[in-house]
Amino acid sequence: MKNISKCLTLSIFTFLLMNCKTDTTTTTTVTPTSSATKNFFDFTVTDIDGNQYALSNLKGKKILVVNTASNCGYTPQYTQLEELQNTYKNNNFTVIGFPANDFAGQEPGSNTEIKTFCTANYGVTFPMMAKIAVTGESIAPIYQFLTQKATNGLGTDMPILWNFQKFMINKDGSVHAGAPSATSPLDNSITNWIIN
Repeated sequence: MKNISKCLTLSIFTFLLMNCKTDTTTTTTVTPTSSATKNFFDFTVTDIDGNQYALSNLKGKKILVVNTASNCGYTPQYTQLEELQNTYKNNNFTVIGFPANDFAGQEPGSNTEIKTFCTANYGVTFPMMAKIAVTGESIAPIYQFLTQKATNGLGTDMPILWNFQKFMINKDGSVHAGAPSATSPLDNSITNWIIN
């Protein structure tokens, strides 16, 4: 009888111990670090020359992020983007271009070809990054952050629908707003945000 009682006590103790362990593991798994705490400055990307570019170097600046392409109907916006850069670069502001070939093959060139095109045709001086994917299965992490409501803080998904879609990034790395491709870089919604 003592042996049965001992076995029963041991079984109950083992059962409780296993359940406690399982519950602890479940709690740990259910509470991961929230991706919503990330911001724009947490990312490092590659620039058009192949160098690592820590976006944290831009802390304290407002940033207009644009996915660009060389053979798009919106490509002339490079002129306006450069004008925006020159007008407000002394106001803690910069434009950043992310070339992408996701839409109708309108950015087929290499990084070197893209850089030459932007410099020769539009005199681009703002930072240009290496060509990336801004949509689909190969979407770059920075664009996952910008386009998904779980991380962008906008309360809505902002998928990239075409070239020259824009994101306004605040000085603290939070996403202020997005703007569609057809919105001019010199639109009041952008310039007012820069100066206020």
